[in-house]
Amino acid sequence: MLTAQRRDLLLERLRRDGRLVARDVAAELGVSDDMIRRDLRELAGAGLVQRVYGGALPVSPAVADYSARTALAGNSKQRVAAAAAGLVTPGAVVVLDGGTTALAVVDALPRDLRATVVTHSPTIAVALVGHLGIEVEILGGRLFRHSLVAYGASAVEAAAGVRADLFLLGVTGVQAEAGLTTGDREEAAMKRALAARAGDTYVLASSEKIGAASPFEVLPIDAVSGIVTDAEDGPGLAALVESGAPIVQA
Repeated sequence: MLTAQRRDLLLERLRRDGRLVARDVAAELGVSDDMIRRDLRELAGAGLVQRVYGGALPVSPAVADYSARTALAGNSKQRVAAAAAGLVTPGAVVVLDGGTTALAVVDALPRDLRATVVTHSPTIAVALVGHLGIEVEILGGRLFRHSLVAYGASAVEAAAGVRADLFLLGVTGVQAEAGLTTGDREEAAMKRALAARAGDTYVLASSEKIGAASPFEVLPIDAVSGIVTDAEDGPGLAALVESGAPIVQA
């Protein structure tokens, strides 16, 4: 089998099964483990897979830049946002992450809602201007342009003063083994800092994020109260359900 054919087969198996175990594929094809690992390194370098110990997972499409993500899975994000907005109760203190799904949550919040929203996203803060009953608190820091949020040491220190009922967390990947992941180490640290300050954390997971993975873990699956998603089938969702992950169907 030619190299290109073998790599096409790897990608097809990944789409079908939601994960690849290098040793199993090597045995099936009658090639060495090293050959399959080399294939996976090349595919990962091209941005086509996310390598993990022993194999690979689907790469998250949500690692694209902010402007590109605004056009990605719009209907899915709206469904997730509507379900997540229903978790916000009157009088609650809510931490709202940055990103395009979080922005859809703002649109889904009732206009007469009275609550407090803490955010490290200037985009989210501006979007909340029309919600006159919502008090908005902004956490400052260094701007991460990919998600248009503040992060870094000063932002993490600011998060330490937050006491919230609920954190609506945005990630780029939700996978049973890899957990909740994102594409930047410091952004992952900021998300963990915010999750530590909330009574409950719910993940905003539009369908394209289910079963996908990014390089840096934010939290393990069992560290959150629920995963809000509109995904209805597929190996990624099946693996989450089998693992006992708390799914909130949007």
